[in-house]
Amino acid sequence: MTIPHLFSTVFLSTWGLAIGFSCFACAQDSDTQWAQWRGPLGNGTSTSAKPPAQFGPAKNLKWKTQIPGQGSSSPVVWGQKVFVTSAVATQNRNEFEFRVYCIDRLNGKILWEQKATTASPHEGTHETNGFASASPCTDGAMLYACFGSRGLFAYSIDGKLVWSRDLGDMQIRNGFGEGSSPTLAGDLLIVPWDHEGPSMLYALDKKTGNTVWETKRDEPTCWATPHVAQDPQGNMQIIMNGQTAARGYDLKTGKELWQCGGQTQRPCASAVSSQGVAYVASGFRGSYIGAFDLEGRGKLDSSKHVLWSQNKDTPDVASPLLTNGRLYYYKEKTGLLTCVEAKTGKTLYAASRIAGVSRTYASPVAADGRIYLTDRGGSVVVIEDSPELKVLATNDVGEGVDATPALVDREILIRGEKHLFCFEE
Repeated sequence: MTIPHLFSTVFLSTWGLAIGFSCFACAQDSDTQWAQWRGPLGNGTSTSAKPPAQFGPAKNLKWKTQIPGQGSSSPVVWGQKVFVTSAVATQNRNEFEFRVYCIDRLNGKILWEQKATTASPHEGTHETNGFASASPCTDGAMLYACFGSRGLFAYSIDGKLVWSRDLGDMQIRNGFGEGSSPTLAGDLLIVPWDHEGPSMLYALDKKTGNTVWETKRDEPTCWATPHVAQDPQGNMQIIMNGQTAARGYDLKTGKELWQCGGQTQRPCASAVSSQGVAYVASGFRGSYIGAFDLEGRGKLDSSKHVLWSQNKDTPDVASPLLTNGRLYYYKEKTGLLTCVEAKTGKTLYAASRIAGVSRTYASPVAADGRIYLTDRGGSVVVIEDSPELKVLATNDVGEGVDATPALVDREILIRGEKHLFCFEE
């Protein structure tokens, strides 16, 4: 594994003023933005958005914008700007331009685009995965785009490169390709690096890209994204899925605080959390979901800090949704939906078939009493956020969708195979 190094640093003349302004905006508005994959809490929920229940090419379409190339990274939103990434094939065999796009939420026009790098990936990828699967994240001052082995790039909100990092090349299980997304936590950018070589978890200074700490992980390839959670004492932990164990790390130091085995092979689903409890699930060649008390330390297996667990109908690629004290998750990739009480694990309904949802990569999201379930074929089924399964609407965007939607204000933004859609009632 290549030793991490900072290979390019660019400073803006107005950097200090911009940071001061933007950090004030961050503190004021972060709970109403969709600034990272799965929203402000990392649970798939928005407490302020009121998106439409019915939409499609001929209904409530505000705009759609063609995005060149391929990517299953999700859109993120800050203010009136939407950001997406893509890998665009060049005329040279197996070569791609790795691009970042900033789009105007008002009209769908591309405000700026940057070519982060041009490269030929050292490995292939799964037929359903591309080379731009990691979602970007933003704090309103900077936009962070991760292309894994092709590098990590930090831009000012108006598209100027500030710094970049090369963390080396991953060796991914079965050549399935990369996909874990970075996560912002205060002044830190948390970058996962699980693969068939030496696996790591990095915390970088978000302003400079310098390493604040790095922690070795005894894990093979994992596609999960780090989740930041608060324990009952108010301390922040990073929760990571893993084939060997689910784990919690101290945000400030990277020290491992706890671990618990029981996960299945090659996990993809990311953790969610609420009120000092984290929920971690996996569902390939086995099934597991557990609720972990974040006061626990050391090995939690068979301890009181594993509040409950289940071993059936758990998610594979899509992550669980946590909203209003309930967990919603698919069985593997089938679209069969289960809903349980987060506090007790009590099943409210299990492996329920929903017309229009049969193949799932995108994770469910929720806002305004509704849950949005996205099928790979492009249908989006809206159900009621309640203990009983009630379908409210069935929609279709007209092309395949693997990316998780973003919910903000009165809009739902969906990244399809070819377009970014914005629907608003």
